[in-house]
Amino acid sequence: MAALGSPLRTWRDLLRELRYLNAATGRPYRDTAAYRYLVKAFRAHRVTSEKLCRAQHELHFQAATYLCLLRSIREHVALHQEFHGKGERSVEESAGLVGLKLPQQPGGKGWEP
Repeated sequence: MAALGSPLRTWRDLLRELRYLNAATGRPYRDTAAYRYLVKAFRAHRVTSEKLCRAQHELHFQAATYLCLLRSIREHVALHQEFHGKGERSVEESAGLVGLKLPQQPGGKGWEP
């Protein structure tokens, strides 16, 4: 996380991640405690007339860190569902997971099935 970007971009990305989290439950994301907390925190740390507003920068950094956590969890769950072991797989299925195809065995004289 080298650059934070704008606080508005971070806010929008946080809302997007909250929508992803609540899509499975069917509940609107605006009814969650996380949403209410984020709205309260962002409103409390708006940009003021000060030249250096340390609290606002700290909030932005914490929000960006939380956004990174939410994205990482979502991507981890997606990868876990895709590659989680489903018992014993055939050689063809295992090769397909890593993008390989097995060569075709020629049938004919001298070859056993």
